[in-house]
Amino acid sequence: MKLSKTFVKTFREVGKEETARNAELLIRAGYINKEMAGVYTYLPLGLKVIENIKTIIREELNKIDCEEIQMTALQNPEPWQKTGRWESDKMDIWFKTDLSAGGQLGLAPTHEEPITNMMKKYINSYKDLPVYAYQFQTKFRNELRAKSGILRTREFLMKDLYSFSPDEESHNEFYEKATDAYLRIYDRLGLGDCTYKCFASGGVFSKYSHEFQTFLPVGEDTVYYNKDRSVVLNEEVLNDEVLADLGVKREELESTTAAEVGNIFTLRYKFSEPLGLEVNNKEGKRETVFMGCYGIGVSRVMGVIVEKYADDKGLVWPENLAPYKYYLISIGEEGEKLAAEFENGNKDNIINDDRDMRPGQKFADAELMGIPYRVVISDKTLSSGEAEITDRKTGESKMVKIEELRKELA
Repeated sequence: MKLSKTFVKTFREVGKEETARNAELLIRAGYINKEMAGVYTYLPLGLKVIENIKTIIREELNKIDCEEIQMTALQNPEPWQKTGRWESDKMDIWFKTDLSAGGQLGLAPTHEEPITNMMKKYINSYKDLPVYAYQFQTKFRNELRAKSGILRTREFLMKDLYSFSPDEESHNEFYEKATDAYLRIYDRLGLGDCTYKCFASGGVFSKYSHEFQTFLPVGEDTVYYNKDRSVVLNEEVLNDEVLADLGVKREELESTTAAEVGNIFTLRYKFSEPLGLEVNNKEGKRETVFMGCYGIGVSRVMGVIVEKYADDKGLVWPENLAPYKYYLISIGEEGEKLAAEFENGNKDNIINDDRDMRPGQKFADAELMGIPYRVVISDKTLSSGEAEITDRKTGESKMVKIEELRKELA
């Protein structure tokens, strides 16, 4: 990527209306653009980070036999009416639109109804089960107040997975597999040291659900945890009954703020029953399918990663999530020639800052963008056959031979 060829620019500051640190840094560094409150465009650099996050999620879900699909954002009211979730007084986050030919459609805030309705065509016998289907889909939620940058928006990217099982026992087995997959995902995203499975309200679905909460100063939730963090629970379920169920005492718990980065629900028959999703069991009798759902807010996770790793100079990306691995800065004619050679040989890993501006501005932008390694090639370093590499995370610099650098970049 040549910075002289991209429309993306960096900014010293953003408008006062953007108060969240994650969005402010992502806008300044040229990763996203704010369209309106709670709505952001992902620019080339931001999109590459999103795709890297998706790749990690996809790899871990595929390991547990999940299949990827792509459903529609536009929603037919009928299945939602059958479950009682179409009317806005029952679910107040709908965005709805009138059809020119008459009638209404909705923009999906989630996909339990449409996927359950669709599965009636493909699931007819116990031999067709289990089914685990997931997607990466833009969701629309009419939040009363969009806040916290990309942590809570009205339009966002979500990974939603739905499980269809013949009974509760087989569902529980997959539920544990999904939990383990989630923990591996957060570990690979660089959040494993501060993200915990957390007891939360099951709402209308069940007594409990589970969230995955990242301990974070700017988190919107308050969670309680015991000394070894083997028990973590959301403040919303902090009561005597839950404490007794979990075998802990109130005085054993401490509290902190946290950001939710995922959730998993046992849906039971909440959607399969009203929508008529049934199969023939081994005895030939009709049985209702047992369901679960499992969500990860992909764009939200991106914001949490920013909040965790950023410093006073800008973004700091974990190497496996960064849009590029190296930020190349050349000073002098010979340095420019060599930088162009390196960039042409490995466009997927290198940003070549070939812009006509002072080196100091390039150094500042390299830090702001959070690319893991800054490589400086100048006529001065080339006189000794070397280049300087600086680690964005630690700030440590070292000199490397050009031939070693050539191998590394390749």
